[in-house]
Amino acid sequence: MMQRPPLRPEEYSLKETSPHLGGAAAGDKLTTTYDLVEQMQYLYVRVVKAKELPNKDITGSCDPYVEVKLGNYKGQTRHFEKKNNPEWNQVFAFSKERIQSSFVEIVVKDKDLVKDDFIGRVIFDLNEVPKRVPPDSPLAPQWYRMEDRNGHKVKGELMLAVWMGTQADEAFPEAWHSDAASVPGDGLASIRSKVYLTPKLWYLRVNVIEAQDLIPNDKTRFPEVYVKAMLGNQVLRTRVFASRTLNPMWNEDLMFVAAEPFEEHLILSVEDRVAPGKDEVIGRTIISLQHVPRRLDHRLLTSQWYNLEKHVIIDGEHKKETKFSSRIHLRICLEGGYHVLDESTHYSSDLRPTAKPLWKPSIGILELGILTAQGLLPMKTKDGRGTTDAYCVAKYGQKWVRTRTIIDSFTPKWNEQYTWEVYDPCTVITIGVFDNCHLNGGEKANGARDTRIGKVRIRLSTLETDRVYTHSYPLIVLTPGGVKKMGEVQLAVRFTCSSLLNMMHLYSQPLLPKMHYVHPLSVIQVDNLRRQATNIVSTRLGRAEPPLRKEIVEYMLDVDSHMWSMRKSKANFFRIMGVLSPLIAVAKWFDQICLWRNPLTTILIHVLFVILVLYPELILPTIFLYLFLIGVWYYRWRPRQPPHMDTRLSHAETAHPDELDEEFDTFPTSRPPDIVRMRYDRLRSVAGRIQTVVGDLATQGERLQSLLSWRDPRATALFVVFCFIAAIVLYVTPFRVVVFLAGLYVLRHPRFRHRMPSVPLNFFRRLPARTDSML
Repeated sequence: MMQRPPLRPEEYSLKETSPHLGGAAAGDKLTTTYDLVEQMQYLYVRVVKAKELPNKDITGSCDPYVEVKLGNYKGQTRHFEKKNNPEWNQVFAFSKERIQSSFVEIVVKDKDLVKDDFIGRVIFDLNEVPKRVPPDSPLAPQWYRMEDRNGHKVKGELMLAVWMGTQADEAFPEAWHSDAASVPGDGLASIRSKVYLTPKLWYLRVNVIEAQDLIPNDKTRFPEVYVKAMLGNQVLRTRVFASRTLNPMWNEDLMFVAAEPFEEHLILSVEDRVAPGKDEVIGRTIISLQHVPRRLDHRLLTSQWYNLEKHVIIDGEHKKETKFSSRIHLRICLEGGYHVLDESTHYSSDLRPTAKPLWKPSIGILELGILTAQGLLPMKTKDGRGTTDAYCVAKYGQKWVRTRTIIDSFTPKWNEQYTWEVYDPCTVITIGVFDNCHLNGGEKANGARDTRIGKVRIRLSTLETDRVYTHSYPLIVLTPGGVKKMGEVQLAVRFTCSSLLNMMHLYSQPLLPKMHYVHPLSVIQVDNLRRQATNIVSTRLGRAEPPLRKEIVEYMLDVDSHMWSMRKSKANFFRIMGVLSPLIAVAKWFDQICLWRNPLTTILIHVLFVILVLYPELILPTIFLYLFLIGVWYYRWRPRQPPHMDTRLSHAETAHPDELDEEFDTFPTSRPPDIVRMRYDRLRSVAGRIQTVVGDLATQGERLQSLLSWRDPRATALFVVFCFIAAIVLYVTPFRVVVFLAGLYVLRHPRFRHRMPSVPLNFFRRLPARTDSML
């Protein structure tokens, strides 16, 4: 395969588009609910049921199915065995732009081993098919007498509804589509559009307080006990209590993620560490989450004692021991005041607490139109040629949506529109484009994975309210071979605000719910809980039909965003430098002022300085007025487009191939030892530089501490005497005079300067630090 030439920077940029949204003429008011997508016309055929079908088989029975034919396209219902009054209730959709016939034929056939028998048919002229636009009521099906091939009436009737509609029709998501005619029956479920709701997630706090009257298996020693708690595949342990008592105390919090409906039980076992790697169960208890209390704030709930049950194994079966009096003291609750983080905090789409009573009213509506894609690259090979079967996934809050899969197209047209309620403007909607690798049912068993084509993130706070943004977003992915543009996806986005006052008020509120600040979780806890929440979400969505598979969910939730990457480290370093560059520029400008490079500017600064010294009450108003004027001036150049993936900011174009190979390496590594050794040495050199910088910062801080520590008695004596004299001088001298003289000294002419370091700097550099004590 020929290597594509490197792309120009403008090919990675956002492009504004002008699609024909809503199907309305220019200037017309859009009244349809699907006003962010281009209208697509479809012919819908709903096959409901049949009655009084004649028997055709030699056995005197009928195994009927229906075939819907329109030109070269043919859709087929499932068949029933030995049923003269079958009921199918299936919908077929044919794209109007691909219709090459003037009539649609609905044929009823009898399934046979050799050749299917013709029973009857109904024909509709497309010019006489009625149109339907929601919110019109659905078209009522009617009974039609069937005809033979010569147009004569035959026995049997068919209940049908035929109409022209758009993708806004309620039947659209469940319909069989003509462009999916090549997909086998067991793969049809994987190409349908779908709306998913992720499970409601709770933090489960298990406060293990103490245990009483433990009975170890070995009575000759005091047990070294700990508590192991399990919820599904989540396992946590307390510390080992090694004191000489049978009543150990821990008072430790164990945090889990639980999902509604609560199908799994919490299992706690008290275990004795008999030897390294060998633990014996002293007792266990099983707790149903259905009966666990829920709390909305930080107030303590009452604790409870639970009996520990001892299990012995007899003939391979677990049996309870009787007369076992050990018990454990626990405080368990479901935390409703936290937001369960299941996505990267940088791209959060929802910040509400779990408990619905704590939710604030929504502030608006987010509408997304997923229009088309252009220039998609072939993602797989089929029959000796490249092909792509693309679909989109969008995620915001608990609602995930998946468009239908467009079969074998590099320019797919979806034109599907979705809506979300917005509770906070400082959130992000994520849209991903994927290639469907599960069109054939057999591929599922072979472990096929849907391939990522690209991803788009849009932060709602960067959008103007009530404006429709129509842009073509580049789909950029990073591969071990470098950055690659996979195509473009065209989106229409509108953020409608219902209350501007409420939205402005939100900017003064904390991002996360109150419990995150009153009773904060540690960084390690948040990271572990996020991983567990992601696993639960991917498992639940993977059980839906069609499933959102694990690789899709993890890509949308940025599961691997915390992994080490030399490229990201460089990018973040230059981001910090970009933040600090204005301060560095101001420092350089002030240095030019002090050196009198432009005498006129320096004199004006002197005049301004004198005015501020004489009228100090003008300092803060001057600063805020200056910021106000800068903000008003920059309004002319405000961004008119949403932000998008920036390859330069990400250092994706300049990354070394070995750095990319390291970024895409598995964890733990799968590379040969010599490559791992080389990367380890490189990391050591980078860490050594960081270590030196951190050490220098620590040295400066320790020198400040040594000013008064008497570690250097002469230096501290000089500093203490200086402080005493300065206190007297500043007491008798007006503050304005001190500031005025200090300013004149700083802004003095170069004639009165010398190149040697100043006295205070010389004194500071001579102060001792603790580097002498370092090994």
